[in-house]
Amino acid sequence: MLKTTSLLLASAISTISFFGIVSTASAGQASYLVDAHSGQVLEASNQDELNYPASLTKMMTLYLAFEALHEGRLKWDQKLTMSENAESKEPFKFAIGAGRKVTVREAVEGIVVLSANDAAVAVGEQLGGSEENFGKTMTAKAHQLGMSRTVFKNASGLPDPEQVTTAHDMATLGVALMRDFPEEFKLFSLRGMKFRGMKLRGHNNLMYRYAGADGIKTGYTDASGYNLVTSASKNGRRVVGVVMGEKTAQIRDDKMASLLDTYLAPAAKTATVSTGVPKQTLAN
Repeated sequence: MLKTTSLLLASAISTISFFGIVSTASAGQASYLVDAHSGQVLEASNQDELNYPASLTKMMTLYLAFEALHEGRLKWDQKLTMSENAESKEPFKFAIGAGRKVTVREAVEGIVVLSANDAAVAVGEQLGGSEENFGKTMTAKAHQLGMSRTVFKNASGLPDPEQVTTAHDMATLGVALMRDFPEEFKLFSLRGMKFRGMKLRGHNNLMYRYAGADGIKTGYTDASGYNLVTSASKNGRRVVGVVMGEKTAQIRDDKMASLLDTYLAPAAKTATVSTGVPKQTLAN
């Protein structure tokens, strides 16, 4: 009887905790802009409010892939097998079929350019053994990097009510990618890729219209709204910006462009908001 009561109590606590996360996460508008050289916060609005990351999640999938490549646990020409789980992830994917293979390089480029969900899952399953285990690794790495309010549950960013983050945390991840993997970070500037004879164009439209923008990632689900993390450099300053929870991709991109214009202009004034991002020196 005592064992049954304990199990029921644990289940109740878990349920309360779960709905606590769900009720506090929303597609609320948030923005955050940080100077990547000094760590100075230039703009901040609702930056610590919980939101759903959508495909911004793939930034962490790529961080862990780059880390594994540096440590020899992955190789660029290594083959990854698409599982049934990976193949089932709509809508953006290579769609080559379960049991077929892609190289790590194809997977990484597919994640960057196409936001390919099947490629993200293939990487996660390779590194974690299962997507569930990979989510735990993602969360642990997030907390290690200082992303204290982030929880990851899957490799792709497809909807999960417990997968949450903040604009501040996503900026922290953007800076960490740039700082820890400067060579691999250059992949985020890819505007397209060739895959098995096909030329595929990316859908990070700000890359095409804003001079100085060189990545990083877009994201959208019904629950998250339109999200964007952008790295840009101009006039001797490099920034990482985050916009979350916007109603359309156009509004999201326009808001990011406006933030960049404000702080990348030659005579841009700096704000005195306290930083929450460790200082680091980054090359332009």
